[in-house]
Amino acid sequence: MILTVLLLIALIIFNGWLTFSFVFSLRKPQSNCLPDKLLPKTAVVLCLRGVDPFLSQCIEALLNLDYPDYELRIVVDSCQDPAWKMVNQLVKDYPDKKVKVSPLAFPLSTCSLKCSALVQAVSELNDDFKVVALVDGDTVVHANWLRELVTPLHDSQVGATTGNRWYLPQGKYWGTTIRYLWNVASVPQMYFYGICWGGSLAIKTEIFHQTELLQEWEKALCEDTMLFQILRVRGLRIKFVPSLMILNREECQLTSFFQWGKRQLLNTRLYHPFWWAIVCYSLVMNVLPIWAGMQLETAMLNRQWLDAFYLGSATTLNLASLPIFLIILEYQVRTVINTRGEKLPSFSISKVLKIVLVIPFAQIISTIALISSLNMKRVKWRGITYRINGPWDIRLIQYRPYKKIDKLAKLSVSL
Repeated sequence: MILTVLLLIALIIFNGWLTFSFVFSLRKPQSNCLPDKLLPKTAVVLCLRGVDPFLSQCIEALLNLDYPDYELRIVVDSCQDPAWKMVNQLVKDYPDKKVKVSPLAFPLSTCSLKCSALVQAVSELNDDFKVVALVDGDTVVHANWLRELVTPLHDSQVGATTGNRWYLPQGKYWGTTIRYLWNVASVPQMYFYGICWGGSLAIKTEIFHQTELLQEWEKALCEDTMLFQILRVRGLRIKFVPSLMILNREECQLTSFFQWGKRQLLNTRLYHPFWWAIVCYSLVMNVLPIWAGMQLETAMLNRQWLDAFYLGSATTLNLASLPIFLIILEYQVRTVINTRGEKLPSFSISKVLKIVLVIPFAQIISTIALISSLNMKRVKWRGITYRINGPWDIRLIQYRPYKKIDKLAKLSVSL
């Protein structure tokens, strides 16, 4: 009983520290962006398979960036893909922009289609490009996005920069709210563990020459999580850019969230050195309150009132702290997004109460997803099944062009 109470208190303290560390990072004064003459030539790479709900807004935003010298390189899975026609129609309206739209020439069977597309795009770049910026089809950026993303790379100790996503909790699907809660818990951890988000990521091109990153992409399931270890062994770091919290307005169903969540956890298991620390934290976070509740019930049945008081107090404090930390994070992220002039729907008391009621269910779903990811041997991603034999032993079972029936129900599942 004493151990359970102490663990609950420790969990509250750690969650508070994690929350406020991230909040303080968002509140740090940002250094001024580099002037035009110091900004390096940059390639913005967008890999597509299928049409995301906000794809047109994504591309239009990328074509209107406030950046002096950049080229947009779009790799579409195939000419049969529904994104092919949309993309080519959109870029026709911007004849003055430097854009190259290409089909994926050769889908590798040893990695994900996204990694295949990235290898193709980066391999085609000449030496004039000093930075490669990656973006996803569900990422709608603001005009200053690329300038803010590239500026910290001026520091010789920084090898890559990244932002992160922030979902809206509103919608008709339970999966949308659960995904929101999952992300609220994940974003501070990604900051703490140095996990990049491929939807808003910039890498110095010299990294590709100094490391075997391209060769590793040719054997990998995802492109971003591995960067922490690759850069760390070379004394370089990943710089999180607080102003690049990107709002995602898409919805998703519960089944879609579950598959997406398992894949996110699988990527971390395969490519991040602190995976087991993440597992232990997640299990303690989700299982400890249930265990404490069971002990509380036993103590009350046995009339052990003092034990019940301590357990009840610690459990109540733990449960109460979660919505408090959530509101603090939501407020600070909204402050960042509001500075860009983006309009956000109100975060009413009724909405907060709904989210709070969903927290226990979200913890159960997240725990099941975590346990399921521990021994995943296959993953289906945008209609393609991959066999997972190991981090660098990925097999694309059978390639086929994207079809509309492959689309997961309104879920942002970046290629």
